Amino acid sequence: MTIYQVAAEAGVSPSTVSNLLNGRHAKMQPETRERVESAIRKLGYRPNRAARQLRTGRVQTVGLIVPSVANPFWGTFARHFEAAALADGFYVLLCNSERDPVRERGYVEELWDDGIGGVVLCSSLPSLDHLRPVVERGLALVAFDRTAQPGDPSTVVNVGTDNVLGAQMSGSHLIELGHRRFGFVSGSIGSVNRSERYRGFRQALEAAGLPEDAITVSSAAATANFDDRDSAEMGRTAARELLDGEHPPTAIVAINDVCALGVCAGVRDAGLEVGRDVSVVGYDDIMLAQMAMPGLTTVRQPIAEMATGAFAKLREQTEAETATAGHSVLHRPELVVRGSTGPAPAPRT
Repeated sequence: MTIYQVAAEAGVSPSTVSNLLNGRHAKMQPETRERVESAIRKLGYRPNRAARQLRTGRVQTVGLIVPSVANPFWGTFARHFEAAALADGFYVLLCNSERDPVRERGYVEELWDDGIGGVVLCSSLPSLDHLRPVVERGLALVAFDRTAQPGDPSTVVNVGTDNVLGAQMSGSHLIELGHRRFGFVSGSIGSVNRSERYRGFRQALEAAGLPEDAITVSSAAATANFDDRDSAEMGRTAARELLDGEHPPTAIVAINDVCALGVCAGVRDAGLEVGRDVSVVGYDDIMLAQMAMPGLTTVRQPIAEMATGAFAKLREQTEAETATAGHSVLHRPELVVRGSTGPAPAPRT
């Protein structure tokens, strides 16, 4: 089966079929596109990938590199991203990097060598120097959950939420509830998204006139790695440490929901009640957040919108005839209040 037979069935030229198969259909009349797609379905036509790659130098596949699908946020993001890609005729190769630059460089090099010209990278590392050689060779790179950083390759597009604003929302919420002693649990704060969330939370406290020592950062968490494999246990251990301190917090903010659910477990380990004795706030609004008991107060990221937007930006980069300038696209987060936060309790003795 060839595109010439598809073209004859649809009553169009072979170049029209080729344009549709290669994503050049923005100006195509809807009825023409429908005729071609109907002919493809009727005849069972399957494009020859090898021939297409020889002709265009590209394959209809994109790469998606996440820290770890052990965090349900990344699994959900990958599902929405894949749905957007499939709807546009693309397949997705998923890689888990654990925020290891060496592993990321290896994945990207392999994807590029296989003819894959576009990658969405979700590690939020402050430097992209380990990927610069591949980007300079023509790789289209979209960095997710990250804002542009000094020294970034000039063509990189960043997509995410306003992490500073999201953390300000959680801080303001807790302050309004009367809390004045806080714990912050993150693991390493070396990634862009984590440092922005910490900065936003501090800004909320500073705006309320609270002293710098109103926040205690868990030292156990500060030594943890970037990846998400042990986030829940890290949160649990950090909560125990914070609550055993000389001035235990009445509210604990976690870097993401998985970590926050671990914090909740640590609060219960200490014989305390989440939402009454200690308030807990997460970030992401994964499905488990609303199913927890009590439900987890968290900062919601519009994950479906961001995943679709990240794929759209990647397509723009890969389809552009000349390299386009990089920029940042920030979506607005939303605070979702549930039972894990409540009024500050009387001081514990």
